[in-house]
Amino acid sequence: MLTAYTWLLRLLLPWVGLRLAWRGLRNPDYWRRIPERFGFIAPLPSQRVIWIHAVSVGEVRAAVPLVRELRLRYPDHQLLITTMTPTGSAQVKQLFNGKVSHCCAPYDYPQAVTRFLERAHPHLAIVMETELWPNIFHLCRARAIPLCVTNVRMSESSKQKYLRFPRLARATLQQVSRFAVQSSADAQRLLELGADPEAVMLTGSIKFELHIGASQREAAEVLRITWGQGRPVWLAASTHEGEEEAVLAALKQLKKQKRFANMLLVLVPRHPERFANVARLCRKHGFQIALRSENRGALNDAVEILVGDTMGELPLFYAAVDCAFVGGSLVPTGGHNLLEASAVGKPVVFGPHMFNFQEISQMTLERGAGVQIQNAAQLEPAVSDFLGNANRRDQAGEAGRKMVEENRGALAKTLALIEKLLPA
Repeated sequence: MLTAYTWLLRLLLPWVGLRLAWRGLRNPDYWRRIPERFGFIAPLPSQRVIWIHAVSVGEVRAAVPLVRELRLRYPDHQLLITTMTPTGSAQVKQLFNGKVSHCCAPYDYPQAVTRFLERAHPHLAIVMETELWPNIFHLCRARAIPLCVTNVRMSESSKQKYLRFPRLARATLQQVSRFAVQSSADAQRLLELGADPEAVMLTGSIKFELHIGASQREAAEVLRITWGQGRPVWLAASTHEGEEEAVLAALKQLKKQKRFANMLLVLVPRHPERFANVARLCRKHGFQIALRSENRGALNDAVEILVGDTMGELPLFYAAVDCAFVGGSLVPTGGHNLLEASAVGKPVVFGPHMFNFQEISQMTLERGAGVQIQNAAQLEPAVSDFLGNANRRDQAGEAGRKMVEENRGALAKTLALIEKLLPA
């Protein structure tokens, strides 16, 4: 089955090239880093390398506490983080500031993976969440490189997709040394796909390992002052195409209410290549906007929308606003992490499509830390309820903060697994 999979990849190579070319028109980083995607990376000087693969922005952010602890515990090891997207790459640079090595992950072609492993020579491979790469996994096992898949979530829909190729899925899962899974439901689905029961360990979600420092709280307070302390502020975070229209419609309805006439919307699209288009859309709807990249000081009161066209500032924005709508949830993307808002005591609103964060969204609802809407028309009343009711807003925010605090512990369990896998 692995051979058939590999030949299919080879047949798809022309399509892969065209896709890279198309993406490169919008983001030239796709062109500049093509060699890395085929394993042509600069050889790492260290003979003791821990390789961490995080696909894009969400996985990179989730990896932050793990990376910090690995740097502290294994100072004689070099950390290499790979991503698949330019936004993920930018996030690595923003968060770690040259303290780790970085390159694009190789495509799952045997020659590309072999070339990458020969130049990176990792002692341990760590894959964030559920990225299953048959050739990468098989070649790591062939080279006796322990492989740990951490922070694993396996939704029912993802399981059904893998079950279309049951033999390949089972063979791939069998190559993994350890799975650190978020929930018992995730563990059960992995077992149904053919994972080794002795390799599956319940650790919880690393995404709860959010620690907000005093400096970030102070920076958020200063930022809020520059926006205007007397005006209500809400955040539309990680929005996707099709969601900005709903957000702008909600903003128009909210501003018709006298108490929200001077409100500010902070609008942060998920992908940088959409920043300019979203800014144009806001202007097209008649709103007075400012770009975060051009406005670091006090905002004019006439500004109705601040477009977050910078990287790495979303956690700061969460801490500075009154409530947040988390995107990727009104369109069938699967949602994004709600916990960044909850960790700083801010209530969240999210849509019906949260299959990538099923357990976390359910917990958020059970704790009263946020509300789930079923369509775009419900966005305005949900935001209005939080902005117009300080007691409700504070209660939901505090419930979210406690939820994050009480569910920490996954990091310690994951590190214990890694310690057993890392060669002495």
